[in-house]
Amino acid sequence: MRIDRLKKEYEVEVKWVAFPLHPETPEEGLTLAELFAGRALDIPGILHRLKQVAGELGLPLADRTKTYNSRLAQELSKWAEAEGKGDEFHNAVFRAYFVEGMNIAKVDTLVGLSESIGLPGDEARRVVQERTIREAVDAEWTRSRVLGIAAVPTVIMGARGIAGFQPYEVLEQFLKSCGVEKTT
Repeated sequence: MRIDRLKKEYEVEVKWVAFPLHPETPEEGLTLAELFAGRALDIPGILHRLKQVAGELGLPLADRTKTYNSRLAQELSKWAEAEGKGDEFHNAVFRAYFVEGMNIAKVDTLVGLSESIGLPGDEARRVVQERTIREAVDAEWTRSRVLGIAAVPTVIMGARGIAGFQPYEVLEQFLKSCGVEKTT
């Protein structure tokens, strides 16, 4: 992924921060038509453009018709990060959601994703069912609001930010404009 490349070529630390993207979405998800009901949007056109941009960036993206609540995935990602498997978990969730169309609001799905990257499923299930990391994600949601983040992904460095999926060259230029030196 592009983040791995950036971390190899620049002295940067990547910290994933949870963001409340449609937190009102129920566990069973919503169709995109339901999610955007009442808005004059060309959903097929938006999806076509999104798939085109993803292709240009080398990101896999399947056709999707539903969105799912990512809250529990965000909570479990914090646990995976503490276990030294944050990037692997984020990548597994990305693939499950955007490529395979899986419902990442389901506990069994999240447990399976945890196990797929070598984390213990019983511990993952406990973290999600007991909501032991709820407050940490609440704090990150608050921070996102304070920083004015309105889109994912958003990359922030110091007081500057860049939003949306960006080509590697744009991210690289952003780092350089923030004074980050290339290591290789």
